[in-house]
Amino acid sequence: MLKIQNATVYFDGHDGKEIHALDRVNLDIPEGAFVVALGASGCGKSTLLNAIAGFLPISEGSISLNGREIVAPGADRGVVFQKDTLLPWSNIADNVALGLKFAGIGKKQRREKAVELLALVGLKDFAANFPHELSGGMRQRVGIARALATEPDILLMDEPFGALDSLTREQMQELLISVWHRTGKRIFFITHSIEEALFLGTQVIVMSPRPGRVVARYDLDFVRRFVETGDVRSIHLSQEFNTLREEIREILHCDHNRTELHA
Repeated sequence: MLKIQNATVYFDGHDGKEIHALDRVNLDIPEGAFVVALGASGCGKSTLLNAIAGFLPISEGSISLNGREIVAPGADRGVVFQKDTLLPWSNIADNVALGLKFAGIGKKQRREKAVELLALVGLKDFAANFPHELSGGMRQRVGIARALATEPDILLMDEPFGALDSLTREQMQELLISVWHRTGKRIFFITHSIEEALFLGTQVIVMSPRPGRVVARYDLDFVRRFVETGDVRSIHLSQEFNTLREEIREILHCDHNRTELHA
């Protein structure tokens, strides 16, 4: 279990004033869950992800993974960012195997694991290519493969599809569902898109404007329906999907308007 208890974060702003970024966030992410955090820019979604990753200390509360408190980055957490962070001078296989190299794994084993993971994301034939030879969507697939290479307990994804065109984004959503289903990895995923959150998440948490709080939670099964049927259209057109989309939109708009009134 990844367990977040009363996680609160303060940090100093550029003007010297203290910023209250997160306020008493509580969240459990069990094995195999696909949890999506949804909210407006500046609501603390990325702050929460960075705290889980160990990049950012929390001011109050605790975050633990399998009973061990998180105080620093570790191989048990794989991270995929919005922009790919591939090494331009290394080929795709070596990029995927980077974490394994740091862990002291031999070259032959690294290569075998990289090819296995590239096959999982549909890029086995591109192992010898370099990042500049791949499209944006393909580079994000490499990023997913690299994050999986060290066999982390959780995959952390910070708006990984935000910069992609709509068609590529849909394809990447379906690819990620396939990876999630085949590997059984738990995932914590950040997005601004209500539709993306509803489609991907087994649980969706809606966060308020700063300081970020969890103001709503939804347990969903649209992603499991897609695994069973492969029918995206029927899910997006269903009454349940559209009712939830409008309900969440109303929550986000009410929070935004409340913040504007008190600004």
